Amino acid sequence: MKIKSLKPNQTATLEDVEVVEAGDVRQFEKYGKSGSVRTLKIKDDSGEAELSLWNDDVEKFSVGDKLKITDGWVKEWNGRLQISSGKNGKIEKV
Repeated sequence: MKIKSLKPNQTATLEDVEVVEAGDVRQFEKYGKSGSVRTLKIKDDSGEAELSLWNDDVEKFSVGDKLKITDGWVKEWNGRLQISSGKNGKIEKV
């Protein structure tokens, strides 16, 4: 699957995407629990999207890394597509 073909509210497997930007790690508190989140910009030869990393994953990836995202979850927020590992997905370096 390519970034260009992603649609909100679906799962997605992307074989070869590159991290081109990495935002700062942000702390949050929700439902009495604290956590951290970081947004990466990823691209392939068809386009760009944002990848949200949560908690243990926020420090795992850097600009220039090539990633494989398996069964990630796609949503739209503020008019931009965002991908995360969701409940059952996996993000790994290739």
